[in-house]
Amino acid sequence: MTPATLLTWHRRLVTRHWDYTSRRRPGRPPTAAAIRRLVICMAADNPAWGHRRIQGELVRLGHRIVAPTVWQILHDAGPGPAPRRTGPAWKQFLTAQARGILAAGFVHPDQMLILSEHHLRQVLTEYLRHYNTGRPHRTLGQVQPARAATTDRPRQLPGPPETVLGGLASEYQAVA
Repeated sequence: MTPATLLTWHRRLVTRHWDYTSRRRPGRPPTAAAIRRLVICMAADNPAWGHRRIQGELVRLGHRIVAPTVWQILHDAGPGPAPRRTGPAWKQFLTAQARGILAAGFVHPDQMLILSEHHLRQVLTEYLRHYNTGRPHRTLGQVQPARAATTDRPRQLPGPPETVLGGLASEYQAVA
């Protein structure tokens, strides 16, 4: 027997003895396909939302997902993780603003046309309701201010989104 053979046997013994593959845990579990589709759908429905805003909506709906995972899903899907995606098309803008445009008789390329003091009050009232009951807040753990004290969070997939603020935002509610 040569010293090289003895060293080879020793290396194999040490390698087998100090092998920790049985103790290794698998990595992060894969994100469910339904959640991936929901993230992409939310990004398409709300072009101004970034990955953190989408993550907040998912947490509000009871799905535990972290912002980097949402970022990766959007990055892999193509629309991009940041709110620098393309904005609403003219058709989407005109559809959302149809009542105001018909009343005013002119078009202005902006997000919201405020036509009068009454219209402004309506928009602000709807925005306050959306801000306090429909929009998750990062400082409150992705919970709306109206639900900050409660701990119940639904875990079902949401139904179709309800557009608010004249189509500028969407709210997702868990279905029963």
